[in-house]
Amino acid sequence: MTRALLAGVLLLAVLTGCGSGTSASQTIVVYAAASLRGPFTDIGEQFEDANPGASVEFSFAGSSDLVTQLTQGARADVFASADVTNMDKAADAGLLQGPPVNFASNTLTIAVAPGNPKGVTALRDLTRPDIAVVVCAPQVPCGAATRRVERAAAVDLSPASEESSVTDVLNKVTSGQADAGLVYITDAIDAGDKVTAVPFPEAEGLVNTYPIAVLEQSQNPDLATKFVAAVTGEPGQRVLAAAGFTTP
Repeated sequence: MTRALLAGVLLLAVLTGCGSGTSASQTIVVYAAASLRGPFTDIGEQFEDANPGASVEFSFAGSSDLVTQLTQGARADVFASADVTNMDKAADAGLLQGPPVNFASNTLTIAVAPGNPKGVTALRDLTRPDIAVVVCAPQVPCGAATRRVERAAAVDLSPASEESSVTDVLNKVTSGQADAGLVYITDAIDAGDKVTAVPFPEAEGLVNTYPIAVLEQSQNPDLATKFVAAVTGEPGQRVLAAAGFTTP
């Protein structure tokens, strides 16, 4: 009886282990730029509905931070960057299973307090001493884009702070810690009536392209490939367009 009981316990352990392995294999982890939080959350929910038993877990942060985490050994199945530069870093590190696919583009705008109380109308206004402006750090895609528009407009900003993601810049503005911030149009749209967006012409010719790729280390490359297809296909593109993204 003891041997039979022990065998039963061992069989249950094996079955439980198999069950947990199957569950894990149906979960993919997606590392995505902070500016993708809203649309990717929606796409993830649609993906799970279309693929019963599948689960998508997201990690949103600045693209440069995500690449650093991946090169240091963090495990994920898909990487979506807010620029080509950080995706190239991932490719150079041998992290990609195949070539990335460009799936969206974005441009900068100036986010200010509702109603624009400081009367900001142009990028040059952000150099005024009475305006505290925040931007993304240079290594972050929105920070690199900021540097490009500064050069295009012949403007030299003196930011009160440089943040590690565009979400952090937006939070500084919405919390009243800054008068203005350079963010993506999509972030200003997502913020709704918490900010007023002030477009400026220099941003129109400086577009950030967003690529996505399956990672070499993916434990479920088939499901990861399906997710990439969902993002680049019609359903995902509809969600992205509704969030203010344009086609690459």
